[in-house]
Amino acid sequence: MMNLAAMGKIMKAKEVFTANHPKFIAFWNAVLAGGVQEGTILEVTVTKPGQEPMTTNIKVQQSDLEMVESLKELAKK
Repeated sequence: MMNLAAMGKIMKAKEVFTANHPKFIAFWNAVLAGGVQEGTILEVTVTKPGQEPMTTNIKVQQSDLEMVESLKELAKK
């Protein structure tokens, strides 16, 4: 069973993140709207102040999709 105080803290943090980064949330909502399929490539670039950007990517595998579904089910409980 999930601690209600911890759940409240997570929900508040999500609200703050959404308020601080509305374009990022809209981006992910658009990406996820059609579902992510096996073979999809996710790429992330991180640029720290004063440093060169670092980029990596992953090609989504069936096991990745299964893990996400397991996490969704866990979140429902």
